[in-house]
Amino acid sequence: MRPLPISAETAKKLSEQLNVPIEHLMHMPQHILIQKMLELDKKEKD
Repeated sequence: MRPLPISAETAKKLSEQLNVPIEHLMHMPQHILIQKMLELDKKEKD
């Protein structure tokens, strides 16, 4: 599986917010990453 096409800064910010190591984040399937980002956004709105 290819690493996600995101910048290093974006990967660092997402890994901190999602509490996931950068290595795991970069090789995470895109649909799972999107789902986690939606969950994070929902928590911030509440």
